[in-house]
Amino acid sequence: MPTDVGRSALSSASTRAWLVRFLAHRFGIEAAEDLVQESIARALAAGSVIRSPRAFLAKVAIRIALEEVRRRPEARFVYEPAAAVLPDAEVAVLLEQTIAALPGPIRDVFVLSRFGGLSNVEIAQRCNLSVKRVEARLTEARRRCAALMQD
Repeated sequence: MPTDVGRSALSSASTRAWLVRFLAHRFGIEAAEDLVQESIARALAAGSVIRSPRAFLAKVAIRIALEEVRRRPEARFVYEPAAAVLPDAEVAVLLEQTIAALPGPIRDVFVLSRFGGLSNVEIAQRCNLSVKRVEARLTEARRRCAALMQD
C-alpha cells in the first residue's frame, strides 16, 4: 500500500538529508534543519496517502517557511524564489518520482521517447515491440503521469 512505503520514507535518513540540502540552498542551513523537523512532524501527522514522499515533504517545508515569513516578517530567513526556480525544482522532483513510479515496460518506452529522443519506430525496434504497442505504452505513461502529478 502506498501509505506504508511513503510514510516510512518520510523519516528515512536519506530523505532527511535530501530535504536539508534542498532547503539549505533556499533558506540557509540553520533554518533548513528547523524546517525539516517541522515538515516531517506535520507530514506524519497528516495521515494522508503519500505517493511521492520527497515532493510532499518539499511542499510542506516550503509552506511552513512561507507561513513563518508571513507571520513574522523578522524571521531568521528570507524566502526569495529566484525567478521561479523553486516551482521548477518542485516540479522536477515530482516528475522524477512520478516517472520512477511507472511500471518498468511503460517507463522504459516513455524514457526512450521523451529523454532518449527516439521515434516510435526506433523504440519498437529496440524493445522488440510493434509500433502500436509502443504508442499504447506512451499513451498509458502520459495518463499515469497526469494522474500522479495531480495527486
